[in-house]
Amino acid sequence: MLTLGLLRGKARKRVRPDRKLIEERNRLRELLELASDWRWATDHSHCYTDVSAGFQQQTGEDPQRLIGCPPWDSPAIHAAEQDWVEYRRRLDQHERASLVFSHQASDNGTHYFELVGSPVFRAGVFVGYHGIGRSVTSRVSAERALGESEQRYHDVVESVNEVIFQTDSEGRLSFLNGVWHRLTGHKTDRSLGKPLTDFLHPDDCPGVRHMLAQIMAGEISECTCQTRLRTRKGEIRWIEASGRPLIGDKGQIRGIAGTLDDISSRKVAELTLKNVNQELESRVRLRTAEMEAANRELEAFSYSVSHDLRAPLRAIDGFARILEEDLSGQLTPATTDYIERIRRATHRMAHLIDALIELARLTRQTVHKEAVNLSELALQVIDEIRSEEPDRTVEFEVTREMIVSADRVLVRVMLENLLRNAWKFSAGKADAKISFGVSLEGERRIFCVEDNGAGFDMAFAANLFRPFSRLHNSAEFAGTGIGLATVQRIIQRHGGSIRAEAEPGRGARFYFTL
Repeated sequence: MLTLGLLRGKARKRVRPDRKLIEERNRLRELLELASDWRWATDHSHCYTDVSAGFQQQTGEDPQRLIGCPPWDSPAIHAAEQDWVEYRRRLDQHERASLVFSHQASDNGTHYFELVGSPVFRAGVFVGYHGIGRSVTSRVSAERALGESEQRYHDVVESVNEVIFQTDSEGRLSFLNGVWHRLTGHKTDRSLGKPLTDFLHPDDCPGVRHMLAQIMAGEISECTCQTRLRTRKGEIRWIEASGRPLIGDKGQIRGIAGTLDDISSRKVAELTLKNVNQELESRVRLRTAEMEAANRELEAFSYSVSHDLRAPLRAIDGFARILEEDLSGQLTPATTDYIERIRRATHRMAHLIDALIELARLTRQTVHKEAVNLSELALQVIDEIRSEEPDRTVEFEVTREMIVSADRVLVRVMLENLLRNAWKFSAGKADAKISFGVSLEGERRIFCVEDNGAGFDMAFAANLFRPFSRLHNSAEFAGTGIGLATVQRIIQRHGGSIRAEAEPGRGARFYFTL
């Protein structure tokens, strides 16, 4: 009896710790039931032997439906095929394993959960897994949003035409987009870790190194330079490099980010333009020299005309006048007519010389542009013309406030010639009318002087602006044939043009721009 009592006492002592262990396990179980996670266990064949109530709280599914089957046979657990393969491999290898699966909730929303488990061994024999399950919907959503953001960033970076690069604090390339390979022929992965200057023309490296050093030292916040890049095939490409510092979490400069833009085509165009400009400048200098020489010749010619030709004309006219006066009673009517013709011819020749000298002067005169009211100038010319022949009745119509940027002296000469022409060729018209107006052709102003006088045949219009060219008989309409040539020269010197339209007996219209 004593022996039996001792044995019972020892048994009670052994049971007491077991009860404490059981109580501790129950307390942990209760805590797990209260937590958002759930616990689970499987046997050696990976079939569930225990799933806590937390599974139902999280998924809305009865945990008892999982008992006796492996997770991949459960209709409540859905995962990608490759995830199942990796999960089963780890389970079969008795390694720590995890699986993220999706579950379609009753609200038609998709939720994500993660199973995490560790193998259990007893006496060295694998008996199954113990683990927990937890919701990872927020994490998966964040990871997906991050992945989508990274994909958008990648798409943008790869869609641009410039090389996008980053360097580390030592100046070594740490990132390059795909344009790098297309531009240089160098593979991106083999270029990483090398300094950018390894790919530049040797002559340009010192300047670029100095620029990068200034950025890393915080001396400049950004910079841009043009440099030459060597491709894998040894070709030289011009690039425009821009860079700015990469700032770390603590405000330190941890590298440089920037772009490399291929400007080779632009450089070729700039060089071509430079060569063209140099050639044009050379041509302009040559043309200027030719014009200066021509002007000198023209001045010499004008001087010669003014002095060498006027003297003989004056002599001819003077002797003819002396003959007419001294022999006035002895001359036959025919002789008197001859002398008068000689004098008229000398006078006409003098007028031609004056007109020629004036044309030469206007051709070489410097153009001084200012705001000029063509309407006011035209009215001044009209008043002068009317005062010379007050008996003529001509209707004038002038559009008001036609203001241009031009040389006041030259455009007055131009208007005087056009208006006097209209006055002259409308003589004999009982209802003579002369107008000066303007119209718009797009954004360009077209001025027009029009009359309803004699007009002319358009078949001869090509000769209209040639010096000394006349489309009418001089006996009918006096003139030197220089007026319209002078008009054209003045308009051309203002960068404009002139053309004419006419019909015999129905007047003429002169259109011009300035």
